[in-house]
Amino acid sequence: ALIGGEAYLHDGFLTIVRALRTRGIGAALTTGGRGITDELARALAAEHLTHASVSVDGLEATHDRMRHLRGSWISAMTALERLRDAGVPTASNINLNRLNHRDLEPLYDALRARGIGSWQIQLTAPLGRAADRTDLLLQPWELLDVVPRVAAMKRRARADGIVVTPGNNLGYFGPEETLLRSLAATDADHWQGCQAGRFVMGIESDGAVKGCPSLQTSAYVGGNVRERPLAAIWDHAPELSFTRRRTVDDLWGFCRSCAFASTCMGGCSFTAHSVFGRPGNNPYCHYRARTLAKQGLRERLVPATPAPGTPFDCGTFELVVEPLDAPDVSRVADLVQITRRAT
Repeated sequence: ALIGGEAYLHDGFLTIVRALRTRGIGAALTTGGRGITDELARALAAEHLTHASVSVDGLEATHDRMRHLRGSWISAMTALERLRDAGVPTASNINLNRLNHRDLEPLYDALRARGIGSWQIQLTAPLGRAADRTDLLLQPWELLDVVPRVAAMKRRARADGIVVTPGNNLGYFGPEETLLRSLAATDADHWQGCQAGRFVMGIESDGAVKGCPSLQTSAYVGGNVRERPLAAIWDHAPELSFTRRRTVDDLWGFCRSCAFASTCMGGCSFTAHSVFGRPGNNPYCHYRARTLAKQGLRERLVPATPAPGTPFDCGTFELVVEPLDAPDVSRVADLVQITRRAT
């Protein structure tokens, strides 16, 4: 997948798509959609783009608020229509958070009406701009509500012929796990650990190579394709091979003693790192939230250190274990943060 910013703004974008295709690599595009013209959509179809995924953050008011740009939702919807009409297979994706998760069900209706074939749903992690917006972040216990709703959405979409897939940081071994992870109606699949550096890699615009496009640049760049062959980086860079080498002994916290430890291996690495500054312990886990809830408990994330302000940056959080029915004091902290930004 070619992502940005907006990858199509590169002068050589169509040349890159063509070069990938002639080498047997299917090229897809992830975009906010604002600059997708009829002409560009037809050009993408002519280059046999495998699909284009338009990021839509919620219904119109929510999306425009999150993008800080009035009219951006209309642009995204128009892009889906233009791509569809040009013959490019279309998809959409969303990062779920406290601001937009209530839009999930009505947003599906809007996307279905535009003819999408698939929809990826993931969680907003405290990375990049979101590292400074703790008011956006779901608390781990909110997965008790969110995950079953995503599963219900997948059942509904399957009946409509639309594929709903969870992002790598959503789910993990709750009652809906096999439904969420399976493409086939047999529902026989499940999470099998972070695939960064195993079946996935990311190459940044400057040639830096990571095991996954989402991983923090400062910690996970294993080399640069302008300086070393890609195969050598893949085979030998420890920043890419850590998921191939690690064992349960590398896990910590709740994940170390979890019944699914050897299979799950701590869930999504970039999400765990964005919370604690290292992988191996992931509080955004449905099984974990359910296990604690059965004990009348929940975990709350509290900011500990701020993000440094660099690309793909993150701060760190501390975990507070509290009664499941405790007042949600994080809402108060969120209101304080929002008020400070407004003034």
